[in-house]
Amino acid sequence: KMRFSYDTLETENSMMLAELAAQQERIDGLLTKVKNGYWEVARAKKEAETLRSIMKGYIGTIDSLNQLNTALLDENLAMKAQMEAVSQENADLVERQENMEDMLEAGQTLQVAEFLPTGVRVLSSGRQRDTDRADRCNSLRVCFTILENRIAPVGDKTLHLRITDPTGRVLPDESGSTELSASRTIDYVRERLDACIFYNGADGNAILGLDAGTYLVEILEGTEVIGTTDLVLR
Repeated sequence: KMRFSYDTLETENSMMLAELAAQQERIDGLLTKVKNGYWEVARAKKEAETLRSIMKGYIGTIDSLNQLNTALLDENLAMKAQMEAVSQENADLVERQENMEDMLEAGQTLQVAEFLPTGVRVLSSGRQRDTDRADRCNSLRVCFTILENRIAPVGDKTLHLRITDPTGRVLPDESGSTELSASRTIDYVRERLDACIFYNGADGNAILGLDAGTYLVEILEGTEVIGTTDLVLR
């Protein structure tokens, strides 16, 4: 009976030892995994710290680039504003130059004063007599004074006479053209000058056959009207 108990105890002890060995092996495996796990965590932590340091460097670089970009943007805006100011100044200078040229050109234009148009009747004797009767006019005489102009170019100047009848029709010149009624060339020397232009129509000294009414009389230098008045015929 004691032999049986001893054998049984020995058998149970062997089984426990085997189980303990198996548990120890599991524990060793778990310890190995834990150690490996800690190593992975440590490595990941180290890599994270490295990445965090790199990110801080990137953030610093980005901040520096942003500051540089802001400075360049401010400089660009300042330069743009300066260029716009210079461009506006140039535009103002061009406009001023154009205005001065216009003023000079306008100042060079002749001016007419003492403008006097008159109907003329030519008698059989050849003498001329002023008339305001439309049906007796052989000619129209337009006299005027050209004022002194110290900046006008000297030399020959062609002045044109344009007479518009009460119906709005321009009296034709000797060639029949209705753009202008008559022309005359004068020698201008920048001094006051009295002059007259005669309108004789297309038939010389024949009766002009004018209608009664108000006629618009204009003197032109080139295409510029330099004097205008009315002539009333009855």
